[in-house]
Amino acid sequence: MTVDERTDAGRGREVFLATMGRAPENRLQQWSKLCWALIYLLYLGSAVGDLASGRHSTVAVALGWAGLVLFVGSYLYLLLNRRPRRDMPAWWQLAIVCGLFALALTLSLTLGAPWLVMFTYVTVSLGVLLPIRHVLWAVPLCALTILAVGSLLGTREWDVYSIFFPALLGGAAMTGVGQMGRMVRELREARETVARLAAAEERLRLARDLHDLLGHSLSLITLKSELAGRMLPDKPEEAAKQVADIEQVSRQALVDVREAVSGYRRPTVGVELAGARTALRTAGMEVDISPSLDLPLEDQYPGLGAEEQGALAWALREAVTNVIRHSGAKHCSLTLDEVWEADESRYLRLEVADDGRGPGRSHHLGNGLGGLEERLTLSGGWLRTGPSKRGGFSLGAYVPLRTVWHERPDTDEMPGAARYPQA
Repeated sequence: MTVDERTDAGRGREVFLATMGRAPENRLQQWSKLCWALIYLLYLGSAVGDLASGRHSTVAVALGWAGLVLFVGSYLYLLLNRRPRRDMPAWWQLAIVCGLFALALTLSLTLGAPWLVMFTYVTVSLGVLLPIRHVLWAVPLCALTILAVGSLLGTREWDVYSIFFPALLGGAAMTGVGQMGRMVRELREARETVARLAAAEERLRLARDLHDLLGHSLSLITLKSELAGRMLPDKPEEAAKQVADIEQVSRQALVDVREAVSGYRRPTVGVELAGARTALRTAGMEVDISPSLDLPLEDQYPGLGAEEQGALAWALREAVTNVIRHSGAKHCSLTLDEVWEADESRYLRLEVADDGRGPGRSHHLGNGLGGLEERLTLSGGWLRTGPSKRGGFSLGAYVPLRTVWHERPDTDEMPGAARYPQA
């Protein structure tokens, strides 16, 4: 079955449910529901036959036809009208159902037992419209009215029960169909909500990636442009080198933006560290880098996943960008170490600290740090900011380290202890 065929089948099921237990939402559903209603209306043949039998007076026949037309018209209006989506029916719906019940009761008492069949339409309407807590008493009460009126008219028990059970079961069946229709509608609305949330999450991811990518690259381009401008009168060769670096950074930024839009880019700590070292030294800062950062993290920390390393790489980029743009520092340190929490869980901490102006009294997370905190939270970590030991600003990014299991070399001799955890 192709995708289009599955889509058409799904639409067909929705139209079917709309015809059975829900208000029509478009012209197609109205026509479909009308076709089903015309089939159900054949059940009124006993009432039509009673009017054509000739056993009633002319006035009674005229009033009977008027009552029957009013009943059918009201029932079709209730069936085909688009009604608001709510648990309880609207006041006019309740008024129409009460009118249908009154017409069925009046015509049955005045014209005889053949008109008891009209109560079936009342029970069906109650099963579709009312919440299940009200259907539990309304439908049986309406069905019991058939027994009461049949007793008053002296109708044979078989004739009365042949109407009572279809009315009761019809109301119960339409209650289930109505509940199923409401469930389908709620699932469709939930699916639309999930689609909107996914689109919003994708827009947030794209905005976060573009901010992190362009903020770092543009800050580096600005620094190198200012440096080239100062070198241009006396040192044209060094200025030309800075301009070449600007071109290289711009090209890389363009590649990064394309990859971010495509959703395939995941930065690594090694690549970001090389860019951070160049950017900080270009800004004239002394850089103190932890030796563990110069080694491949995969070899040092086997429990570090690709998503967690990506979050650390984003943290390094954002922190260095903020140091260059806002701190006015002379010294910056980059530290990577392993920490243990009280619950024996292990985390890898990346700390970027400077000796600049430090956080103000009204310090709060901006767009960049806010997006970074979201990234770390998604990877199971967290962000910690505050004053550094040198009086500047400190940013700490924490990501979890998983436990990695390795095979013992002597597993064939010791099958009971084949694996052991390794940090």
